[in-house]
Amino acid sequence: MRRARLSGVSATDRPATGQPTATYDSAFLKACRREPVPHTPVWFMRQAGRSLPEYRKVREGVPMLESCMRPELITEITLQPVRRHGVDAAIYFSDIVVPLKAIGVDLDIKPGVGPVVQHPIRSRADLAQLRDLTPEDVSYVTEAIGLLTAELGETPLIGFAGAPFTLASYLIEGGPSRTYENTKALMHGDPQLWTDLVDRLAEITVAFLKIQIEAGASAVQLFDSWAGALAPADYRRSVLPASAKVFRAVEGYGVPRIHFGVGTGELLGLMGEAGADVVGVDWRVPLDEAARRVGPGKALQGNLDPAILFAPREVVETKTREVLEAAAGLEGHVFNLGHGVMPSTNPDALTRLVEFVHTQTAH
Repeated sequence: MRRARLSGVSATDRPATGQPTATYDSAFLKACRREPVPHTPVWFMRQAGRSLPEYRKVREGVPMLESCMRPELITEITLQPVRRHGVDAAIYFSDIVVPLKAIGVDLDIKPGVGPVVQHPIRSRADLAQLRDLTPEDVSYVTEAIGLLTAELGETPLIGFAGAPFTLASYLIEGGPSRTYENTKALMHGDPQLWTDLVDRLAEITVAFLKIQIEAGASAVQLFDSWAGALAPADYRRSVLPASAKVFRAVEGYGVPRIHFGVGTGELLGLMGEAGADVVGVDWRVPLDEAARRVGPGKALQGNLDPAILFAPREVVETKTREVLEAAAGLEGHVFNLGHGVMPSTNPDALTRLVEFVHTQTAH
């Protein structure tokens, strides 16, 4: 790996010397800034995870939340897909509930289920679970990012956090949900409590992102995984203000801010309004149509259906060309899947996909 960038220097800031930081001219950051790129950059959500045998080996016997608190293990897992696939960015290995666990929320990640909260938030008294997040609460994050940036050199590191709505949905439901009946009941039935809840979660999310950026992350992604369950009017009224608060709070760092949700085709314009520099698009909306919905001034990220990776190689290449053709007129494009890598995906398919995108778009 090439030389590390200086910890705490923004990936989009030029130092006083006028020389760019190590990651500044990377294809990924150029695409996020909507600048010309040598090739379309590629990274994958959940690129560090169960699809990799080396991941399964180092995680053997280590519970998920514990693995998110060991700096050396975080570093190794984050680097694995960069080594194997040659992706244009690494994403910090963690989980969206880590900051909640760090402030004392009684939760665990159950294998095959996901995050499970022991005492769901259903009343104002339950808000007492949510105190402020401090750097000391997640000192392992700062340590891990220091280790990572030293190893990654010119490869950018993406930090991330869960968006207030998605975190709220876990806290209210007590775990994953398909219907979000408790979440929507609270949102509509006690709008003041809802507003106070997502505002407090926004503050926790801001703190978590700032810690990552100040440690050396070159970009950040806000995952609003479950926002697609909402109607546009409900999103605008009850969700957008809290997400916008997060994006405003980290704007001064100058790092690209990415916003992603699943099933959010009807929300793309609103997600752009929330303040991100890059809007993630799942596979349900072609990128040229997504660009029309989002409007000018934003780069887009996406959006190959992750299930396509199970098809024959020629099918993957055909579908990838379709994505690249739809992205041809975009101001900036970061190639990604429309959601995370599925656990049973063949890692070689991902490696071939990175090479294919780089070859097809090189100029």
